[in-house]
Amino acid sequence: MPSASSIQGALADGVRALARWLGNWWRIVELGVQLLTLALTPSSYGAEYRRTLLRHIYLGTAPSLVWFTVLTTLLSLVVIRIVLVTSVSYGLTQYALEMVVRVLVLELIPLTAALFAALRCTIPSATEVAALRSGGGWDELLRARSGPMLMEVLPRVSAGVVCALLLAAISCGVTLVLAYFAVYGFTTAGFPAYTRTVGHVFSPGVALVFGLKIGFMALAVALLPVASVLIGRPRAGSSAELQGLVRMFFAIVVIEGASLVGNYY
Repeated sequence: MPSASSIQGALADGVRALARWLGNWWRIVELGVQLLTLALTPSSYGAEYRRTLLRHIYLGTAPSLVWFTVLTTLLSLVVIRIVLVTSVSYGLTQYALEMVVRVLVLELIPLTAALFAALRCTIPSATEVAALRSGGGWDELLRARSGPMLMEVLPRVSAGVVCALLLAAISCGVTLVLAYFAVYGFTTAGFPAYTRTVGHVFSPGVALVFGLKIGFMALAVALLPVASVLIGRPRAGSSAELQGLVRMFFAIVVIEGASLVGNYY
């Protein structure tokens, strides 16, 4: 039987771990508010910052756009074909299009876009910030009063948000077009029925949840990897990058679960 002292020690360790966990999340929230304040301040948008922002948005989004569009097109064609064949075999053809929209557009595409943006844009950006801090470049920028939060962090986070939102928007549009052609073929005769079905799926409540889901996922994948590096110790080889991945996946799971509850309960 464990002694009372060992139980008290385990409880104390658990309380300290919970306090550290909550403290880290609070520091991430503070960092997010600081970046939001910088983003909403008109004086931040000087010529140098605009050039830096546009460069990061281009480098973070353009290389991923074509590949992700091709990937989601192939994935959408496979899923649409499976759903259509299954619906026909069970005599549920009238529900095929609605199922395609719900499965792909509402659930899979936003999640895939967020993860792809994290892998191709935000996680490499977090690695660059970690290298800047561990190599002493961060302190040099502070001494030179160049504003590393403005010139190094905010452009990378903004590029991550733009990348995730753009990938999700384009992929959802491509999937809706593919779903129409797969169900009705190359004709405009099915357009009224198609718009009616899509409008039925995207009711006001579902559309609101869908927009919030994409926005919060984009914010999570853009902010959490970089924020975890900034709140961790500035040394190379630390576990801050891994902790950022864990926090990012945790946030994505929470957002996905909340969207499922909002859409279907």
